[in-house]
Amino acid sequence: MSPFLVDGLADALHRASEEDQSSAANLCGICRRLPPPYARAIAYGGYDGNLRSLIHLLKYDGVHPAATTLGRMLATVLNRLEASFEPKAEQLLLISVPLHRSKRWQRGFNQSESIVRAALKQVASPNRFELRTNLLVRQRATTSQIGLTRHQRRRNLRGAFAVIEPGIVAGRDVILVDDVLTTGTTASECARVLRRAGAARVHVATVARTLKLNFSWEGASEQSTSVRAVA
Repeated sequence: MSPFLVDGLADALHRASEEDQSSAANLCGICRRLPPPYARAIAYGGYDGNLRSLIHLLKYDGVHPAATTLGRMLATVLNRLEASFEPKAEQLLLISVPLHRSKRWQRGFNQSESIVRAALKQVASPNRFELRTNLLVRQRATTSQIGLTRHQRRRNLRGAFAVIEPGIVAGRDVILVDDVLTTGTTASECARVLRRAGAARVHVATVARTLKLNFSWEGASEQSTSVRAVA
């Protein structure tokens, strides 16, 4: 599989506001009024074909060796994010999207946690990251997001997440890790909770992302662009 990185509109908004004010005029009014709660969202590739099958092998079939390959892909994303920070900056806080204890008991593992642990063995600078797996918790079970409208997804997740030790998050850059970014509702709710706990910025890193022109969060539409990764 040829690697490519998919950046989202959150990154475009970030660049427009900090680097090129003139480019902000090209963003729609909704996007300017409703920026996502995360600074940027980057995925290794599109959620289709072999990549989708590989994620399903781990997530639904429990084929744990797949986490090593998926971790290599996530490491590419983490390397890109790490390179955008000052070399002497504080360690980047890595947090995987948590499962509720009932779901974790049913599945036996958290696929996002398995992938990020594998990624940390393959990143260029492992000491730049601090993994905290129990800092963000899913305090109540939620129904499946499949088939729900945007507003139903938001209601379904409202109040589902909590930060156990806000002092660890306060003032730090957080990288939220998941296997797939689909509608962005889960990532947005997690980022909102982390920001409320004091995180300086939240960045989203995933292995795959649904490539849709109407990718949305909080009512805003998002266009995805693909950028070839530099080896």
